[in-house]
Amino acid sequence: MFRRSIVLASTVLTMAALAGCGNTDSWVESHPASGWPAQYGDARNSSYESTAGADGLRLEWTRSVKGELAASVALGSGSYLAVNAQTPAGCSLMVWETDNRARQRWCTRLAQGPGTEGPLSGPLFDGFDNLYVGQPGAMLSFPPTQWIRWRQPVIGMPTTPRILAPGHLLVVTHLGQVLVFDAQKGVVDGSPLDLVAGVDPKDPERGLADCRPARPRCPVAAAPAFAEQTGSVVLSLWEPDTDAPVLVGLRYRPGQNPMITREWTSDAVGGGPLASPVLSADGSTVYVNGRDEHLWAINTDNGEPKWSVPLDYLAQTPPSVSPDGLIVAGGGPGAKLMGIKDSGDRGEVEWTRDDVAPLTTSSQSGAHTAYAIARDGETGQALLVFDPADGRTLNRYPLPNAGGWPVGVSIGHDRRVVTATSEGRVYGFAPG
Repeated sequence: MFRRSIVLASTVLTMAALAGCGNTDSWVESHPASGWPAQYGDARNSSYESTAGADGLRLEWTRSVKGELAASVALGSGSYLAVNAQTPAGCSLMVWETDNRARQRWCTRLAQGPGTEGPLSGPLFDGFDNLYVGQPGAMLSFPPTQWIRWRQPVIGMPTTPRILAPGHLLVVTHLGQVLVFDAQKGVVDGSPLDLVAGVDPKDPERGLADCRPARPRCPVAAAPAFAEQTGSVVLSLWEPDTDAPVLVGLRYRPGQNPMITREWTSDAVGGGPLASPVLSADGSTVYVNGRDEHLWAINTDNGEPKWSVPLDYLAQTPPSVSPDGLIVAGGGPGAKLMGIKDSGDRGEVEWTRDDVAPLTTSSQSGAHTAYAIARDGETGQALLVFDPADGRTLNRYPLPNAGGWPVGVSIGHDRRVVTATSEGRVYGFAPG
């Protein structure tokens, strides 16, 4: 009798243990890195990091990729940094250690495409330091080593990818193909969506030269924005034989086929949108630069305009947006540093700095620290640290031997700051 009681008790414990073991796949599914996963930070392109940033920095290291850059660096959950360059020879995709004077861990060469300018696809880190990046005609993934995890053909050149729900990777090419990949297996989930009809799949480089200046032969010249809360995907699209690009709203529907559907098309943005769109924290609003020198707020439910604010300059990079709706307008030649508050039915200019010419999107880190690259004298560049609440300067750090144009500012989970220029020089700052 005693022995049978022991057996029964053991059986009950085993069954209880099994009952408590559900599907544990979620912890190994791809999710964004906790650093700065890709250009403009998160999938919403918010250029916002919740950790309070360091207002005092010190330049730890500089390094060159020996080529051209067009996208900011990606920062992983640990100490890894990834850059995707256009180089005349040798490696083009590189992974370095941010906390070890940019010591190189590995590098490899990707297909370069036409011209000498940097590629359209910036790298993306997931939370396991797997890397996702595109080249003309293909999407690739690498593990924390240089050996390829998977490689799949696509039509065109992928823009910077985005992670949707855990395990799903959004890829939009410059020729308007939209795909959702299983990030682990590298297979397409559901059916691809073609935003442009009649594209030749054998010519993935067609129109690439028009992407940097955002001209008509490049249908999708900038990376999309995605908001998990609403499933909204928003991008700009220049359709064939039209005078200006439009804003397009897609919907991500996990578990359905098709998984991505086209919901609306909007020509509300004056002159057409320019640069990547940015989604609000709740996914209800998309902010985008207009070629009419206005910042526009658009309803993601239907593409209808909510408000616009005149900038009086052509913003060539996206705005940055905090969770409470503080917007720092985008940068570019002739830009001003400008803070705007989304008050629901209107945008209100909170402050303007006419004495600062930001050349990049500002990267916000907490409520009172932000970073941008600004002009320094006639030809120089400097990392500007400022308070986004009122625009006042907190610090300024000249970038030695900076040439070309800056490609953005990335903020690590350890409060390190990394910036780079189109001429391929990368600068690593640590909290001072």
